[in-house]
Amino acid sequence: MEGTFEKNYSFSKRLSESKNIINKYKNRIPVIVERHKDSQLPIGDKCKYLVPKDMNISQFIYFIRRTIQLEKVQTLFITINKQLIGSNKTMIDTYEEHKSDDGFLYVVYTNENTFG
Repeated sequence: MEGTFEKNYSFSKRLSESKNIINKYKNRIPVIVERHKDSQLPIGDKCKYLVPKDMNISQFIYFIRRTIQLEKVQTLFITINKQLIGSNKTMIDTYEEHKSDDGFLYVVYTNENTFG
């Protein structure tokens, strides 16, 4: 699941799906979560999530930690467009600033700060 969503689905299919999601779920945003190719962390069971707009980044990180069943002692970093995002930003603010042209927000997680 390491960066495969964009490779596995055409742009038009991804765009259509994100528009349908946004129209159907007004208070949620479509997010793709994938593991960085060099990370040693577990791969999640799925990559597509509908995330509440008012969730902040720190809550989202906690959600990812639970989803991949990360040990408390393990470090987790998330990047969006190869940037670390402030933990107090809301998902909707992050989405509006960083969403892809296909309407999804792409989040990459890793156990190392590989972009800083």
